[in-house]
Amino acid sequence: MPLLTLTSDIGSPDYLVGAIKAQLLQTNPDFRLIDISHSIPPFNYPQAAYVCRNAIRQFPDFSYHLILVNLFEKKPEQLLLAFHKQQYFLCADNGLLTMILEDTPEVIIGLPLDKAATKNTLYLCSVMGHAVNQLVKGEPVQRIGVPDVSYLEKRHLRPMLDNNSIEGQIIFIDSFENVIVNITREQFEEQRNGRPFRIIFKRDEVIDRISDSYADVPEGEKLALFNSAGYLEIAINKGNAAGLFGLKGFSEKMMQSQLSYQTVRVHFG
Repeated sequence: MPLLTLTSDIGSPDYLVGAIKAQLLQTNPDFRLIDISHSIPPFNYPQAAYVCRNAIRQFPDFSYHLILVNLFEKKPEQLLLAFHKQQYFLCADNGLLTMILEDTPEVIIGLPLDKAATKNTLYLCSVMGHAVNQLVKGEPVQRIGVPDVSYLEKRHLRPMLDNNSIEGQIIFIDSFENVIVNITREQFEEQRNGRPFRIIFKRDEVIDRISDSYADVPEGEKLALFNSAGYLEIAINKGNAAGLFGLKGFSEKMMQSQLSYQTVRVHFG
């Protein structure tokens, strides 16, 4: 059975999630639908990219990923169908695709939209569902739409590196208010090169060791670890790190005076 994942900024209370699933099952009753998240904050590209990237990499080859995030940031002229590292991606032409992939897609197809159609969420999802159904039935990907179209690209949010430090941004705050920073274990260890370090964030809070689990520190104490996706996480054992320290996820609209609320620095040596 074809496996389709759904990621959106629609939110759970809305009827649209159920309507989208019903529409997809009408297109092909054999579709197997799996929710990744419907709680992506609107217009938060770094968080959407983080959630999609780290969930999608766990799925079997030739899964189909419908990413319904910021569908209407601009008037939709086309949708995108990409194939990359044995996975299919369907999304708006809004720059999110390259942020998720952190790369240029191996295959990119433009899915044309009916000029006379009302371009609402259900219509765009129907276009995606039809494209997936064509692929499932054996249609070559190059015949699904317009090959090698021009599309909007955005760079994913990278930490700033120099010889003695890394400056990262908070890209996700989970339901426990643990704070995830866009610094991977590989980046950290390569930059560290065996040296001691200090992780510094809001109000000059400092952590100077990496824990293996939350239980490595007493209840109520702060800690840093690398989460299951390999990203730096700041937490409090049985506490709420984001709320206690006043930390916030990255936002391009945040004022310069508020950058300390979303910035984490690591100093080496």
